[in-house]
Amino acid sequence: MVVQEVVAQKVVIITGSGRGIGAATAKLFSHNNYAVCINYKKDKKSATEIADIIRTHGARCITVQADISKEKDVNALFAKVDQTLGQLSVLVNNAGILKPQMRLQDMTAERINTVLTNNITSYFLCCREAIKRMSTNNGGSGGAIVNVSSGAARSGSPNEYIDYAASKGAIDTLTIGLAKEVAAEGIRVNGVRPALIYTDMHADGGEATRIERLKSAIPMQRGGKVEEVAQAIYWLASEQASFSTGTFIDVTGGL
Repeated sequence: MVVQEVVAQKVVIITGSGRGIGAATAKLFSHNNYAVCINYKKDKKSATEIADIIRTHGARCITVQADISKEKDVNALFAKVDQTLGQLSVLVNNAGILKPQMRLQDMTAERINTVLTNNITSYFLCCREAIKRMSTNNGGSGGAIVNVSSGAARSGSPNEYIDYAASKGAIDTLTIGLAKEVAAEGIRVNGVRPALIYTDMHADGGEATRIERLKSAIPMQRGGKVEEVAQAIYWLASEQASFSTGTFIDVTGGL
């Protein structure tokens, strides 16, 4: 009699995955036999719709509401995944916010602190909880963290989103430092830097058609697709990238 080995299903948490890049990434991981946790902050309807699509393919999927800039919510998010999906394999830090286009001279402390807390503190907290579960020092079996940064970390986004760009620069630094900190504990940490991708986020900044205005400056002469970013995220999380840590893939059309 041939005994088949049962391989445990891997588990991924994707923050901010009810729409855009996060939703495309959730679908891709589910197609590759991952159990998926879709995290959302407010838009339950969109998160539920993505989860329903994933389940139609037979994949396990849960949705968890959490404001990941808040420590209590982050702790509850990871505890829910522990209880319902099992051992965490991959964390994709994707959630972030963008405020209306504005020059720095007009920004308030409230706006700046809101952007930095939502885009930086959230990544730190989620990384912390992932490490607690993945690190071989803590009895884990390793894993991968992929941080979604932005091409804005390199361009600075002058006259539009310097605060957002600065938050993503901090994520690049987090990625590099944390990769070195946990490399010997079986955890790889990498980043993806998208730019000018067709998502609803541009509307949050007050210009839904921003890509159309700027695409002539892109060497490839077009905006990017969320699926193209998702592919880069998945590759960095996969065993195909097993010797890559502390590095980045730019999904920017050549910018």
